[in-house]
Amino acid sequence: MKPDLEALPDLSSDYALTPEQVRQFQRDGHILLRGLAAPAEVAAYRPVIAERVWAANKHTVPLAERDTYHQAFIQIANLWETSPAVARFTLARRFGQVAAELLGVDGVRLYHDQALFKEAGGGPTPWHQDQYYWPLDNDRCVTLWMPLVDVSIEMGALTFASGSHTEGCVAALAISDESEARLERHVRERGYSVVNAAMRAGDATFHTGWTLHMAPPNRTERVREVMTIIYIADGTRVAAPDNPHRPADLARWFPGLKPGDPAASPLNPVVYRRGA
Repeated sequence: MKPDLEALPDLSSDYALTPEQVRQFQRDGHILLRGLAAPAEVAAYRPVIAERVWAANKHTVPLAERDTYHQAFIQIANLWETSPAVARFTLARRFGQVAAELLGVDGVRLYHDQALFKEAGGGPTPWHQDQYYWPLDNDRCVTLWMPLVDVSIEMGALTFASGSHTEGCVAALAISDESEARLERHVRERGYSVVNAAMRAGDATFHTGWTLHMAPPNRTERVREVMTIIYIADGTRVAAPDNPHRPADLARWFPGLKPGDPAASPLNPVVYRRGA
């Protein structure tokens, strides 16, 4: 049964950020915001997001037989393209407003969304930096990470190295056993404060593209259901791919664009613009 779009919350109201929260985000490279979506709001969207995830899931190999990356989560991207109901969530003005204010910009565009469902017994997500994958000409980008269910530390709560974003690219590494070993050692040697917290459904973290982060394994019997949305500052341009992973991201998320073009394909609509 298709969801009644008009019955879904529109998520357009503002979320009040304090100047101290903005300063904390810019200092640490991440922040946890409680209640970005109300319980009733996230409860309304959870079924439509989960339905698309399980319909698109292609994992048939048992967890124990997968590599580290595919043990970490079921990853389904751009759900908004295939579901008008999910699009109401992904393109929510409220979420875009927070992203823009944290970045200190007037407007943000969608880069892409992706669900990250860590199965019961799923493995850890190795230390990594998201922006290693992204062909962008600046670092004004941010990821919203929102659990659709309550998430304890034991379920695989997102874990950050506070302040690590100030280094930019630490190592040109994809998510892997190597990134886990090298970046975990880097975090220890630099003495970064490692931060995580249990989250309620509808809470959200935001982190920059260069913030080092990981997630522990899911040691519970429940699936860790998380939806993420990645935003880029309006005015960002496409950068020339300079590692083996960025050409694929350029082709997928910026179809028809070339280096130097504004990062504004039909897949990158404006989600929020101040005063609009």
